[in-house]
Amino acid sequence: MSGGKLIIFSAPSGSGKTTIVKHLLAKGLNLSFSISATSRSPRGNEQDGVDYYFLDKDTFRERIDKGDFLEWEEVYSGVYYGTLKSEVERIFNSGSNVIFDVDVVGGVNIKKYYGDKALSVFIKAPSVEELRKRLEGRGTDSAETIAKRIAKAEQELEYAPLFDKIIVNDDLTKACLETEDLVRDFLK
Repeated sequence: MSGGKLIIFSAPSGSGKTTIVKHLLAKGLNLSFSISATSRSPRGNEQDGVDYYFLDKDTFRERIDKGDFLEWEEVYSGVYYGTLKSEVERIFNSGSNVIFDVDVVGGVNIKKYYGDKALSVFIKAPSVEELRKRLEGRGTDSAETIAKRIAKAEQELEYAPLFDKIIVNDDLTKACLETEDLVRDFLK
């Protein structure tokens, strides 16, 4: 295992994790974003190889069987997400540290695999009700999808204690600064 360090971010959908990760990437911390693979279709302006590696379900399953994934999960029925081993190697070979934005099971699994080389951070909204408001405010998902995401969030919150650090995002600016301090300390 060569390369730098790994910083893992997990959170229920709508917690602000992606915004916090983007904040960190803009801070000159020698971080490269690990692009996850998924079997779902692109949303909005998402691009293959930029936001995700979009694989059809059969290709995703074939790559699981070949052992190409560091971690993967069937997050919703028939919808897979995972981290390709080749993606982590690509980033390490470029001389950067890796930053992950992954689901909670993936986060726990990556932390287990890399141990002390990895810092795992769970981002939490102040409440499930606040999470619902944020998801509705996005205007990107149907009521049915939001209901599924809320049910999933309630399960995901049970994983929070398995992470090295929990950050409550009740104030985005404060959460970004707190996370930035944490990451800077870890990378020293």
